[in-house]
Amino acid sequence: MLAAQIVATVIFVVMFAFIVTEKIERQYVSLGCAALVIIFVFGVCMRDVQAIIDTLAFKDFGKLSFWYAAGEGEGEGAGINWATILFIFGMMVMVEGMAKAGFFRWLCLCIAKAVKYKPTAVFVTFMLMSFVLAMFIDSITVILFLAAVTIELARLLEFDPVVVILSEIFCANLGGSATMCGDPPNIIIGTSLGYSFGDFVANTGFMAVISLVFIITYFYLVFRNKLVNKDASGATKNYPNPSEAIQNKGSFIISTIIFLIAVVLLVSHAQTGLTVATIGAFVAILTMITSFKDLKEIMKKVDYKTLLFFIGLFVVVGGLEQTGILKLIADFIAKISGGNIYIMIAIVLWVSAIASAFVDNIPFAATMIPVIKNLTEISGVPLTTLAWTLAIGTDIGGSATPIGASANVVGIAVLQKNKYSIGWGKYCKYLAPATIIVMIVCMICIYVRYCGLGV
Repeated sequence: MLAAQIVATVIFVVMFAFIVTEKIERQYVSLGCAALVIIFVFGVCMRDVQAIIDTLAFKDFGKLSFWYAAGEGEGEGAGINWATILFIFGMMVMVEGMAKAGFFRWLCLCIAKAVKYKPTAVFVTFMLMSFVLAMFIDSITVILFLAAVTIELARLLEFDPVVVILSEIFCANLGGSATMCGDPPNIIIGTSLGYSFGDFVANTGFMAVISLVFIITYFYLVFRNKLVNKDASGATKNYPNPSEAIQNKGSFIISTIIFLIAVVLLVSHAQTGLTVATIGAFVAILTMITSFKDLKEIMKKVDYKTLLFFIGLFVVVGGLEQTGILKLIADFIAKISGGNIYIMIAIVLWVSAIASAFVDNIPFAATMIPVIKNLTEISGVPLTTLAWTLAIGTDIGGSATPIGASANVVGIAVLQKNKYSIGWGKYCKYLAPATIIVMIVCMICIYVRYCGLGV
């Protein structure tokens, strides 16, 4: 087993190194490393065919609990979490259908019009919209459309779009932490540990809303002088009409209905027993049927690279879990914390945040789930406490640097494409302190709510 542990660890470290350097696209890295795990860890070192079967987990599709889990969790064992893959695929298809119908641009322009195109009001409402949308839709899509409309309005109203988009990026990451479907790490945590949409809203959502108050205040105080409308001429401007965003009214109505159906199913899935895999498959099929004319274009835009990356990642992490490496890490954390719940929470929270600021939070979250399971067994600390701590750390920590989360990369790319410069220094100057503020607020919330501090 020692040889298998060494090989599994080396493959994992190599995978992370290649992901960080970005020399090779990450889906090729994860799939290549997954193949190495199957061949050398499970095949050569362990000689365990069952380990390969368990890790590939194709049998999950034939289980009733994979599709319908009333009265029981949706938790998965080691290996590929197909529920996560299917759910993300379904949401991707639905979002592309909504984008094609002009939903996002229409929503942005409606809100801008409602606040009478005042820069400060646009700034605050767009932060709120970024937070709310990211609760249900991946932050990449949210930032793509918000940033494009923000730049359009910035040119019209003559304010600095950089500070608004930086605020939107942070709020998208914060909003993603509030629900199970808002951020990929949460999807992985929820499907792996059997938590529902409501569980996330009541726990990480509670902390995210409290943090949002602090963050809006922080960004307003820091950026308020950059939101002054420079145009004092009083000239009449031609503001964009929200209706211009709607290309096809029928498609727009249908895509909006599908989105609302998805939200209702997610909110009620703990009561209905429908798993996220079923919900993902249902909204994907519904979108395909109702958008048949545009199906080819919609399916082309689905991010298959991310789905393949997930599949490879789950196999590599499965190798670490089945060889016992993750249990050793849990033992180490339990030892240095001395079994103290406060120290243990601080370690999981801040290590997750710091790691996620520099490496992809998706593989980190997938790696840490078995670790916190083992920590619970060793220390007796409730799994839910460590799960919410891990979710907050991985979701928020990525906001601190330009490479920490996909939304950050996309937002900066949109700015650069439109000739607005934003480097590491300027980004970290504003968003690193914001990240620290939220981490401190959330740590206090965790201590008070789950550890009885001050109670």
